[in-house]
Amino acid sequence: MSEHNLSTITPVNIQNNTQECIEPTPTPSYQKVAYVSVAPERVMSILSPQEVEQLANLNETPLYQMFRRCALAVLNTGSQIDDAKKIMEIYHDFNIQIVSQSRGIKLALTQAPDTAFVDDQLIRGIKEHLFSVLRDVVYIHKVIQNHPDLSLDQGLGVTNAIFHILRHAQVLHTGIKDQLVVCWGGHSISRVEYEYTKKVGYELGLRGLNIGTGCGPGAMKGPMKGATIGHAKQHTSGRYIGLTEPDIIAAEPPNPIVNELVILPDIEKRLEAFVRLAHGIIVFPGGVGTLEEILYLLGILLHAENQQIPFPLIFSAPECSRRYFEQIDRFLVSCLGESVRKRYTIVIADAQETARLAKKGIEEVFEFRKQGKDAFYFNWLLHIPPEFQKPFEPTHENMQALKINKTNDQFEMAMNLRKLFSGIVAGNVKESGIKRIEQHGPYHLNGEKQITEHLDILLRSFAEQGRMKLGHAAYRPCYTIDNT
Repeated sequence: MSEHNLSTITPVNIQNNTQECIEPTPTPSYQKVAYVSVAPERVMSILSPQEVEQLANLNETPLYQMFRRCALAVLNTGSQIDDAKKIMEIYHDFNIQIVSQSRGIKLALTQAPDTAFVDDQLIRGIKEHLFSVLRDVVYIHKVIQNHPDLSLDQGLGVTNAIFHILRHAQVLHTGIKDQLVVCWGGHSISRVEYEYTKKVGYELGLRGLNIGTGCGPGAMKGPMKGATIGHAKQHTSGRYIGLTEPDIIAAEPPNPIVNELVILPDIEKRLEAFVRLAHGIIVFPGGVGTLEEILYLLGILLHAENQQIPFPLIFSAPECSRRYFEQIDRFLVSCLGESVRKRYTIVIADAQETARLAKKGIEEVFEFRKQGKDAFYFNWLLHIPPEFQKPFEPTHENMQALKINKTNDQFEMAMNLRKLFSGIVAGNVKESGIKRIEQHGPYHLNGEKQITEHLDILLRSFAEQGRMKLGHAAYRPCYTIDNT
């Protein structure tokens, strides 16, 4: 067993983690398919005439551009580009139209990436994801907009909307056998880290656990890939659920293993979907997006109403990345206090122990929900404050206004830090955030010196280790730090 108290760990050197985190691929040629039309086989295959009419009118609505970006991302499944702007530039002439027909709809694509095709036929998994995009970006949006009990702002209406989206996507399954471990981690990780995520995924698969991730490459793909072997050895079929949102999927196309794709309306809904669906969460090394996820969950678990709710949270990494979680642990304690360590366990270089702890934690979750008469497929009992549900718009003004100081309580501090990292994610990979940085320069972050110094050290180490961009692309910080 390699469970560690990081206060006693001797630091080790970490080499620069700029190696490719997944299998080498040939240089893309960006060839395009002039025209193809596809009809649904499973998702969106049965529609009423009214629904067909609503969808056919999409081509003239503001939702169309969002639909087009997400559809293009799906067609780029497995791509190594993490720049939404570059993808749109390469496929600037890509077009997708919804065409009504007597039995429903079909999608007409022009100038689509040829990597989505085999022998002139669209890959089946990609085709299913295309109609998942249509379902989540368009159809669900209209349903939520017209439903009095659903909301995209805050409160119980948000949770009801997320439940509605997940149920409509058929990812909510009853029964103890559908145990789901959500895996968080970076898209830009080292080869050693990637191989380690596969080992953990393999051990999870052997134990019959299903995998949910943010659906991209790196630490989101590795556990799924490993679990496929574990499931195969047990002669079971695994579920590989990818949860994303429009701006993220545009920059991070799904990895090829995802077999259930759900696109939530924004980052806050995506994060809530993760913690409502998950029976436990494993965190691998990552960048600012991973820190955003950690702080979101810890902020919720530290809330007074959630103190007694079991929720296994495991940080796991190979030996060479020990210092990564040493830094994370030190940062969390400096910002949120020593008691934060009670909410997570750190396991170094032990894939089997990571999986065993996840399995044991899930059994405790099941027993707790059984006693509390809560659903096993959706965590209704977990209290998520409205401040964590309301969308945060990372404008320069909003980023500068964040209060990062010791006068905040644990919950408020975690909430503001989560927003800060969310803004940096936007400035790194989201098209809207990249445009803001190009127009107005870097974000100005400020706060108490003791905290901002820890923050600066952490962010610099991420950049030095290559955790901000895929491959060998140079990283230009989208922020500056001003001490108060």
